[in-house]
This record gives sequence, structure tokens and C-alpha cells, in this order.
Amino acid sequence: MSHAALLLLSDGRFPSGGHAHSGGAEAAVAAGLVRDTATLECFCRGRLHTSGLVAAALAAAAACGCDPLLLDAAADARTPSPALRRTSRKLGRQLSRAVRVTWPGPLWDELATACPGGAHQPVVLGLAARAAGLTPLDAARSAAYDSVCGPVNAVVRLLGLDPFRANGVVAALADDIDEVADRAARHAERAAAEGVDTLPAASAPLLDITAEQHATWSVRLFAS
Repeated sequence: MSHAALLLLSDGRFPSGGHAHSGGAEAAVAAGLVRDTATLECFCRGRLHTSGLVAAALAAAAACGCDPLLLDAAADARTPSPALRRTSRKLGRQLSRAVRVTWPGPLWDELATACPGGAHQPVVLGLAARAAGLTPLDAARSAAYDSVCGPVNAVVRLLGLDPFRANGVVAALADDIDEVADRAARHAERAAAEGVDTLPAASAPLLDITAEQHATWSVRLFAS
């Protein structure tokens, strides 16, 4: 297992397209739900333990060797918002473009043929982790970390927060990130043995609602 590969996959500078998305933070800022570092931490904790857990479990299951097409269908079923489904597939396409160069192999052409509209981002992330020689737990950690870092980086731009204090939010959530990653990896082990229907389906209805509202805005800083 290459620790450098995990760092590369989780690096915000990796060209995965995530920098253009706020993870729901832009809508939360507009609604007054995120105003400062304290409310940002609450938002990120809620996102981490719901949609973040689901994404981490899907990524870990893909890294475990579960059928990516079954996982893609499971991701669809766990993403009720059409706007978020489109976003996840768009990010999956962008991530696939990056990893097919970084860790080349026939898998990426096969995935593109099976999912011409793009596979869901967590599934691609897990496949990338597997291609890089990482473990399912590594894949889960990367997904859980991303579910927090995306909104934090977005809110620095949206509210002009002190970036040092904003990134302190990530540090404050470090134990939660590890906990979610551990849970996700255990779910993935069960999915490998019993099927993908056993994966978690934690919901975040407000994220779904605000994602649909955000998609209708004529002026916005982030794509989602």
C-alpha cells in the first residue's frame, strides 16, 4: 500500500473537479445556516455522518471488489435529488479522466462503456483506490475527508473566513472522519459478503432540497 497514493488521491490539487463544487455549502450560506466557523463545523459534521458515510461506504465497497455497476445503481438509489445525481456523475467523469492517466488500465474504458453518462463519484473513487493499491479503509478515509474539505474550502471563498480557522474545522472533525471511515469499511466488508443492499442509506433531506433550489439559481459561484 502506498501512502503517497492516498495523499495524491485526497489532495485538493488532484484534477478531480471538486474545486468547482461546494458540497451544499453555498446554499447553506445563502440560507444563513452557515455563518461562521461554529456553524460551518455543525454543517460539516452533519454532512459527514449522512451523505459522507454513504459515499465512504460506496467507495470502500468498490475498493473491496464489489460489482461497480451494482454499486452505481446503489448510489442512484441513495441519491434522491436529481441535481445531486447529476453532480455525482459529473464528478465521477472528471475523476475517471484523471485516474485513467494516473493509474492506467482497461478498467476505465470498461467503466466508460458501461456508464456512458459517468459513474457516481464515490464508486470511481473506490475503483481508483483499488487501482492504486490502496485498501477499502483508505478509500473510505478519502471519501469521508472529501465530504468535509469541500464545504470548508468553499466557505472560505463564500464568506471570506480566515482560512486558518476554517481549516481548524477539519482538524476538529478528524476523529469523526476516522470513525465514519471505519464504519464505512465495515459496511463494505458486509456488502462484499451479503450484497450491496446492506450498504448504509443515511439521508440528509435538507441537502437534497437545497441542492434542487441551488440548481435553479441564475447566478452562483459553485456548480453545486
